[in-house]
Amino acid sequence: MTKDNLSAVLVQKGDIQLEQRPIPKPGKNEVLIAVHSVGICGSDIHYWVDGRIGDFIIKNPMVLGHESSGIVQEVGEGVTDLKPRDRVAIEPGIPCGKCEFCKCGRYNLCPDVKFCATPPFHGTLTRFYTHAADFCFKLPDNMSLDEGAMLEPLSCAVHACRRARVTAGKKVLVCGAGPIGLLNLLTAKAMGASKVCVTDISSSRLEFSRKVGADFAILVDTKETQSLVTKIHEALGGAPDITIECSGAESSITLSILATKTGGVIVLVGLGPREVTIPIAHAALHEIDIRGILRYANCYPIALDLVASGKVNVKPLITHHFKLEDSLKAFETSKTGAGGAIKVMIHCYQDS
Repeated sequence: MTKDNLSAVLVQKGDIQLEQRPIPKPGKNEVLIAVHSVGICGSDIHYWVDGRIGDFIIKNPMVLGHESSGIVQEVGEGVTDLKPRDRVAIEPGIPCGKCEFCKCGRYNLCPDVKFCATPPFHGTLTRFYTHAADFCFKLPDNMSLDEGAMLEPLSCAVHACRRARVTAGKKVLVCGAGPIGLLNLLTAKAMGASKVCVTDISSSRLEFSRKVGADFAILVDTKETQSLVTKIHEALGGAPDITIECSGAESSITLSILATKTGGVIVLVGLGPREVTIPIAHAALHEIDIRGILRYANCYPIALDLVASGKVNVKPLITHHFKLEDSLKAFETSKTGAGGAIKVMIHCYQDS
């Protein structure tokens, strides 16, 4: 095994550096993984640019990355379901397993979860990484390691669509055509939504959404919210039963509330300002349920099956590839969207 454990470390706000770190040893019930593919998430960009996300603040150097896949190199004591050379997707959060949320199956709400690249825990943008075997999912032969890394953001979409109760025949509005919005589009269609309309401020992103399955794509080119509501209703043939808000923008949340069907559901996926002003009375008087999501729970197996079965094709979303040595360039590309970047993938693996 190579002695190289190059890692992309956020030293402080705005400063990503490459460092050599010791290769860890797997502990009990853990596996050592040669990390192969790591997708750049919006949260990675936030930590890099702002040095924080909400109450999570970078106080010490932290290895970035959490959308990951790799190849098992070594198994620790007690591991029986995985073996060296198995290709796996890594679910990045390890809950305590003891609290009320863990015991009822909502382990994403565990207050003591250890989540990759969330202070103070290091992430996966490194050659070698140890992780709990229970949260590593073996990939079938027909799935690539890049697709395995996409299971993390896809699981967010699966959780959102489950929270929204997307079922056959539902009309769905997706606000925001970034990676998470596009994955919610794909997941809603896979779960049976009859019509999906996507909104965004970018015409190029909307064109991409059409290519991957959006029935309708509406450019947000005005501050006249009611005119946008009318366009959405005309496109869908009525108000959406469900709106999945993926931008986090105050104006988009307002649009979601005003556009959604009476008695419908809004799921807030995108994270924007800590506080926003929205027409809450309209939501209350129209009995529109507003639901939040925090990551996902018990969604990786579903996401894996959606990709393996061909019901969801994540490949078109992976637009750019970089080596670990070029991590800074990868982050700059993801931040700016240069070259039509949607999902930027960093490859950490070395054959020797």
